[in-house]
Parts: sequence; structure tokens; C-alpha cells
Amino acid sequence: MRLLAACSPGEVRVAAVDGSDLVDYAVWRPGAPDGVGDLHRGRIAALVPAMAGAFVRLEGGTDGFLPDSESSTGISEGQALGVRIVRAAQGGKGPRLTARLDGAETALIGAGPPALLRRGPGALERLAALHPDAPVELDDAAVAAALRPLLGERLHLVRTAFDDEIAAQTAALAEPAAALPGGARLSVHPTPALTAIDIDLGAATGARGTKARTQFAANRALLPALARQVRLRNLSGAILVDLGGVSVARRPRLGPELQAALDTDPLAPRLLGFTALGLAEILRPRVHPPLHELLAGPHAAGLAALRAADAALAAQPHRVPALRVAPAVEAALRGDKAALADWQRRTGRPFPVRIDPTLPACAWSLDA
Repeated sequence: MRLLAACSPGEVRVAAVDGSDLVDYAVWRPGAPDGVGDLHRGRIAALVPAMAGAFVRLEGGTDGFLPDSESSTGISEGQALGVRIVRAAQGGKGPRLTARLDGAETALIGAGPPALLRRGPGALERLAALHPDAPVELDDAAVAAALRPLLGERLHLVRTAFDDEIAAQTAALAEPAAALPGGARLSVHPTPALTAIDIDLGAATGARGTKARTQFAANRALLPALARQVRLRNLSGAILVDLGGVSVARRPRLGPELQAALDTDPLAPRLLGFTALGLAEILRPRVHPPLHELLAGPHAAGLAALRAADAALAAQPHRVPALRVAPAVEAALRGDKAALADWQRRTGRPFPVRIDPTLPACAWSLDA
């Protein structure tokens, strides 16, 4: 097992690989962290008995939700207290909090207005803790120097962290569809309430034997790959899976093997059963945003544009790339101070962006 960290302005893409196979994948954006693990001094903004909790004002005016089960008794409005973010904000809702802190965390709280006291671990630190024996290969000297006190001798500076194969596998995770063993295909359809996954057996039913038997065997063979895609894409919350071709009555027979495939996931997703329509119901805890959310919007588009410009400049240092972006993309990049500082540090050049109002909201173009 190895951890590979590919750095670009404002972003570190982290892959845990076993040989040439992806095991885990995460994106770390130092200028826009998701907040999980952050330690705050907050202030109770409102008690909400109907929701069995309270809203806590954090630094910058953000409100997080503190369930009664995660706080001590006797809190009151206006009270200052220490909290840690345990789940990132989602769907317009603030982050989920806990007030159950250890002694070292409690000692940092002190008195005063709401304030961020300590950042939580980034994606590379999280995966390094999950795979404690894996060496870490990272391709940016400044990032390596900052992480050396945390990772020590595990950290190795390399010229390029991702080879073509790993780069292709990680890029494929941005697509809503993925190939599965035997010619089957998986399609991911996120909605605000749940994530739907559709399995199309395609060529997987071409083997000899009765149709029912072949389809059942094909579904059983692809269950580990299905669980792997859920983990790599960090799909979370309610997940419904429509298996391909198997009759509604026979689908529950695949339940034990589907749960066994899910059991390899460190977040311990649970198969709750099958609906009357034969859809497998999976509940996977949401902690960090799923990959499809991280890769959507103007900020993600801007970081992808900077990565492309950085690669173009590295390939041809004598030619300065001309990066045209939509206004929303430019605004998102201007708001990410870490990305701009990274660009100037890595290239020694000014921010290369030109606004083009004719481009769609999240579009960009790299010109010679």
C-alpha cells in the first residue's frame, strides 16, 4: 500500500493505492477545508427543543447544530462553549457539532467571542492515519516540508505522484458512470434526498446458462466493485441500488454478500434491506462531502483550470498560458488565498486569469 499526493495550486489529490488499484481517494483544499475536526469556541445562539438540540454561532457568523446527545446538560442561550465539527455542512444546513472534548481540547477553549481555535486534519493526514504503514509519496517540496513534522520518515518527495494509470483512474471518478466486471456498468444519480445507483448488466449476461441464473451470478460477481465505487466516491447518506435483471423476489438473496462487500469500508455502511421494488437500501455515514459535490461549482472549476495552466507552464516554461474563466470562477479563485499563493509560489508568475463574461457559469478555457 502507498499513499500518493498530487499537488497543484490550491489542491492536493490523495490516492491510497495497492499495486495499481485505487483503494481510497480524497481531495484536500487548504484554502477551503470542509471543517471536519475543526475546534471552535462557539456561543449558543438558540435552543431548539423540537429538534433536540441547539444552534451554535461559530466564527464568521456560521451556525452549527449541536444535538442534545452531544452536549452537556444545562446549556443556555448566550453561553460560550467549546465544540468540534464532526460532520461537514450539507444542503444549506450548517455543520454538525459535538461538545464532547478531551482534556487537551478543553484547555484551548478559553474565553472570548466565537473563534476557530484549531484546524482539523486534511485528507492526506486522514488517509495516513487510516493506512499507518503506507509510505507517502508527494510531489511538492513546500507541502512536504509543512507535513514532515506529522509524517516523518514516511514522507518521500517525488517528481510526479500520479502516473498515467492512477491519473486516469482518479479522473474517471468524476464521471457519473463506471465500468464494472464482465461488461456491466454503474450509473450514479445524486439527488438532495438520496443517491440512486443503477446497474446495467450489458455484456455481463452473455454467458451460457439460463437468463435468471446468469443475471444472478453476474450481480453477485460485481458486488465488491459496487462497494468499491461507493467508497472511492464517498457516497453517503441514503443510497438506493437497482441491481440489473434479477427479479425482485430473488434480490434479497444477494443481501449477505452485499453486506460482506460493504464491510471492507472503514465507515461501516449498513445494508438496511430491500424495498418492495427490489432496491437495495444502504446507509453510509456522511462525514465529509461526497466527491461529486467537491467537483461541482465555480471553485472546483477554477482549481481544475489552475491545475491545467500549471501543467502547461511546466511543459513549456517559455510560453505563458492564457486562462479565460467565467466571472463566477474568477470570483471563487480570488476568494481562495491559498490557491493564489500556491500559484505564485510554484510559478513565480502573477495570477494568469482573464474574465470572459461570454463563458457559461463554471466554464474556463486555456489558450496558447
